[in-house]
Amino acid sequence: MEYMKFGNTGMDVSRICLGAMGFGDPEKWVHKWVLNDEGSRPVIKKALDLGINFFDTANIYSLGESERVLGKALKDYAKRDDIVLATKVHGDMRPGQPNSGGLSRKAILTEIDHSLERLGMDYVDLYIIHRWDYDTPIEETMEALHDVVKSGKVRYIGASAMYAWQFQKAQRVAERNGWTKFVSMQNHYNMIYREEEREMVPFCRDEKIALTPYSPLASGRLTRDWSETSLRSETDQVQHSKYDGMMEADRLIVERLAEVAVNHGVTRDKIALAWLLNKDQVVSPIIGAQKESHLESAVAALDVELTLAEMRYLEELYVPHPVVGLIPDPKSVL
Repeated sequence: MEYMKFGNTGMDVSRICLGAMGFGDPEKWVHKWVLNDEGSRPVIKKALDLGINFFDTANIYSLGESERVLGKALKDYAKRDDIVLATKVHGDMRPGQPNSGGLSRKAILTEIDHSLERLGMDYVDLYIIHRWDYDTPIEETMEALHDVVKSGKVRYIGASAMYAWQFQKAQRVAERNGWTKFVSMQNHYNMIYREEEREMVPFCRDEKIALTPYSPLASGRLTRDWSETSLRSETDQVQHSKYDGMMEADRLIVERLAEVAVNHGVTRDKIALAWLLNKDQVVSPIIGAQKESHLESAVAALDVELTLAEMRYLEELYVPHPVVGLIPDPKSVL
């Protein structure tokens, strides 16, 4: 395993992060392919055996069950000081009830305690705002996040899935007030969705902010022929909303990906991850592994070296895509 400093911090993280959205309770989550406690534990154990020390979850995943499953397994298999654990806040945890989500001071201070209880831990290493909250002043959010850091319940803070101008605004608000700034951005970024390269990636490069892309394999679409399906591809409506609209344009890129994989004698996922790991500021892609073999293959991508010519060959057919994967301003007319 390779390790890298986490952006402009002194913390070391593995170049592969295990994402835990696929662990929890399928009855409590929109995705029916989620693994339960028993099915999740071997995958988490394999990650540790491979040297992965970075794990990512969220309070909203299976309405808290992902945190319970991950926290219990890590307590059984690892020493707390040896791992880097991230969780997130924003999702609606008590549908229909007021103050059940968002990024208000009340929500943040409440949800960090609930997350720690479910995880069975005293602190999290990285606390991520899952989305932008259009109904709460960013000053309120940033001060509350600063306070949870100073309380010792959180070591660092990060952000996810927002527009670059929003991320910049949050950073400047924190800077002006002497509050804790974000050290990472978990954004939607892969070979067939590169819109982040327009604004977000350059900003993070300039600010030395760590990128931890989610959906690095485009929900599996970069790993197989387009005629092949899986339980996830057949039932995951979020996946369809993100990628179906540009299928014809993306097909040509996937064909080149397959060609480069054959030339290297490796599976396609390794090429897709190697491409991403070559990108500036990408520290640790989030791998949503559901099998031990998925993790073994992902870690093997660290041994794949792509030439500059291969990188260009994989990239040159990309065309602009609609912005997807974000929650737009509900007040916007767009």
